Amino acid sequence: MQPLLVKDIRQLLQGKLINGSESWQVRETIYYNRHDHTKRYTLLFVSRDDTINWNAINKKGPSLVISDKPTSELKMALPNTTVIKVDSLVQAYWKFIEYYRGLFHIPVVTITGTCGKTTTKDMIKHILSKDQNVQASESSKNEPRRSLPYLMGIDEKTDAAVFEHGLGNSGNIKHQCLIYQPTIGIITTIGVHHLDGCGNLEGYIKAKAEIVDGVKKDGTLILNANDENTKKIPLHSFKGKIIYFGTDMRSDFRASTIKFANNGMEFLLHVSNRTYEAFIPGYGEHQVFNALAALAAVNDMGMDIKEGISRLATFKNMARHLEFSNGFGGSTIIDDTWTNNPTSVEAALKVLDSIGEGKNIILVLGDINRLGNFEKKYHREIGTLVAKRNIHTLVTIGSKAEEIARQAKQDGSKANIHMFQNVSGLKEVLDPILDGNAILLIKGPMSSRSMIDFANSLKTT
Repeated sequence: MQPLLVKDIRQLLQGKLINGSESWQVRETIYYNRHDHTKRYTLLFVSRDDTINWNAINKKGPSLVISDKPTSELKMALPNTTVIKVDSLVQAYWKFIEYYRGLFHIPVVTITGTCGKTTTKDMIKHILSKDQNVQASESSKNEPRRSLPYLMGIDEKTDAAVFEHGLGNSGNIKHQCLIYQPTIGIITTIGVHHLDGCGNLEGYIKAKAEIVDGVKKDGTLILNANDENTKKIPLHSFKGKIIYFGTDMRSDFRASTIKFANNGMEFLLHVSNRTYEAFIPGYGEHQVFNALAALAAVNDMGMDIKEGISRLATFKNMARHLEFSNGFGGSTIIDDTWTNNPTSVEAALKVLDSIGEGKNIILVLGDINRLGNFEKKYHREIGTLVAKRNIHTLVTIGSKAEEIARQAKQDGSKANIHMFQNVSGLKEVLDPILDGNAILLIKGPMSSRSMIDFANSLKTT
């Protein structure tokens, strides 16, 4: 965080000094009871409804409390705590965010999508970080409550920022955009997820579309030209620039001649009547789409396309994202336990279509969560996708995933099908069939520690 003088903060928020000194600088900002107070020189926004532990705050002082609590309660503060009373904490909070974000005239990219958010974010960070100081969200930790600390990670040394949006319910992306005020917004793809928080697919698409109005005036939207659900988003209100990526001919960043190569994907990139050879580590056409979005973003920031391609070729694919490893018996293990939704399952199956010819394909598929009333529908659709393929063994883990097995069997799958409630007993089924001709894909929700651990137990390297 860029240090701010307490006196300047009080004047900005038109607050009243109740206790302590205002001649020191704030170096950290949190919302009390939402974020951990671990450092000195911290500003804490304290709600009227919060119960304050003045001793704890004072021990980590000097601290600054901004609150709309009654003056009598705020006067209970201890000597190492400065207290400023405001009329409305909500108004003070947003005024502070508006002011702080306005201090920095840098590119800020935010990314949403059912799949590819974290990978695209990390690609952009990787490309830029060779010669720039980049602030980014951590891993896939993208919940709205993390947005304030991420914003505060921007300081006078930051050249660019890139964050991904978490979506659990409608309004989440709108809230985060108000904090980040992105100059570039990306939608990777819109499949099916979080229907319990958005009601149905239409509600989910509408929630993703909140990024359109969230991008700053004269900003840039980067959209997937191939994605049917993205095409349903109304764009008439957006006055900035729109860049499309994909394999569709109308794409501004278009990939063609996509091929599986050693440890990644080769493709031709077409931009403004010029063609470039490109490579991205990691398997699958979806990985190429992530790369297109990342290249479009850094090019919009001013980076030469050839330079972006060169840097992208050294990207390290994320762990547990279709991660290939050697397994027992000479088998190949594909660990895709990072996330689980219908879109990512289909992408993983397409990878198997390309690399699995002549192999014994083993699928271990876990529950897909947060599908609301459409839980059975989408699990059954995956079962149908599985039945269309030449699968040697299908194993489902969990009561929801049983629908995959039942539907695959009903649709005539010739696979050996097993249903488990958990990973107990699974090793005994797999051990006899793990050999040099076997490719095993294990895919489950990131909340399933047991599936993650089991995937690791199958690897020999």
